[in-house]
Amino acid sequence: MERVDSGAVPGTPTARLRLRLWRWLRRRGDWLRWGAGATGRSPWARGRILAALAALTAGLLAFHAAVPNTVGRFGSLLETFLPWLGLTVPLLLVLALLRRSAIALVALLLPAAVWGSLFGGRVAAGDGGAHDIMAVQHNVSDVNADPAGTARALTGSGPDLIALEELTPSALPVYEKALAPQYPYRAVRGTVGLWSKHPLTDVRTVDIRPEGVGKDWNRGVRARARTPWGDVAVYVAHLPSVRVQWRGFSSGRRDESAGLLGATLDAEKLDRVILLGDLNGTVDDRGLDPVTTRLDSAGRDFAFSWPAAFPVSRIDHVMTRSATVTHVRTLPATGSDHLPVAAGLTLNP
Repeated sequence: MERVDSGAVPGTPTARLRLRLWRWLRRRGDWLRWGAGATGRSPWARGRILAALAALTAGLLAFHAAVPNTVGRFGSLLETFLPWLGLTVPLLLVLALLRRSAIALVALLLPAAVWGSLFGGRVAAGDGGAHDIMAVQHNVSDVNADPAGTARALTGSGPDLIALEELTPSALPVYEKALAPQYPYRAVRGTVGLWSKHPLTDVRTVDIRPEGVGKDWNRGVRARARTPWGDVAVYVAHLPSVRVQWRGFSSGRRDESAGLLGATLDAEKLDRVILLGDLNGTVDDRGLDPVTTRLDSAGRDFAFSWPAAFPVSRIDHVMTRSATVTHVRTLPATGSDHLPVAAGLTLNP
C-alpha cells in the first residue's frame, strides 16, 4: 500500500479548502476554547472592565436625568443623542467575544434590556391608522435653492396643516404662490408660517425671544384653526439653535425660549392645541421640559429629521394637547438640511 504523506493536500479544490479551514481552526483552538486561558483565569474572571462599561451604559440610559446640567449642559447633550448610546452594546459584545468573557456577556443584558424598554417601541412603531388631521412640519432652510420644489414635495402627502420655518423675504412669495391653491388660509409672522386647508382666525405673534434678542426676531405664531372637529389652537415655533463647543452644549437661549413657549401654552384657553416646530432638541432633552411636560410629545417614533444627509435626531416636532398623535414619519428630502416630518392626529372629543 502506498504511504500517504500527512502534510500532503488532497487534489480536489473542495478538499483543499476544507483541509486549510480545519488547520486554521486548529491553530486558533485556544481562542475557541472558553475554559481557563494561559493565565489560568476563567471566563467569569476575564473582562471585568467590559462588564463595568456595560453596567455604566445601562446606568446612563436608565438614569440620564441624574447627569448634571450645571456645567456645560452635558446632561442635555447626552439626552440629545440618547438612543445612540445603544450602539455600545454591539461594540462591547464583539469585545466580550474576543475576550471570551462570560461575565461581560451577562452584564450586557442590562443595557440591552434598558435600551429595549426605552426605545424598543419606537423601532416597532409604524402607521398608527386612522386620523382626523395630517400635519407637516418643516424647517425649509434659509438657503434652500428650490422653494417651489419644496412646496410641491410637502403638499404631496395631502396634509391639512403645513408649518414652515426659516422663511426668507425672497422665498416667502414663492411658498405663498405654490401653496395658495390647496391652502388658502395662512398665518405668517417673521420667519415662521402656517398654511391650512381650514379657516384661520385670531392670528397673533408668540413672543419667545430670549433676553438680549432684538424685536425683529420673530419665530412664533399662533392661530385658531376652525376644523370640522372643532376649533384648535395651532402654534408654530422655531427655538434658537444649539451648538456643541469645547465648553459643552450651548443650549441656554434655546432653554430660555422653551420656557417662554411653555408659559404661553399654559395660558392657552382652547383645550385643543397643536404645536408644530423646529425646537432644536429631542423629546428626551430636559431643556425642552417646559414644552414636553405640557404636551404629548409623540416620542414613540424615532423619525430622525436632522441632518437630512444622515439623520441622527428628531428636532422637528408635532405635539398636541387634548389630541392624539397616531404616528410620526419623515418625508423625502427637499432642498433643506432638515427632513420634513408628517404626523397623523386625532382630535379628542
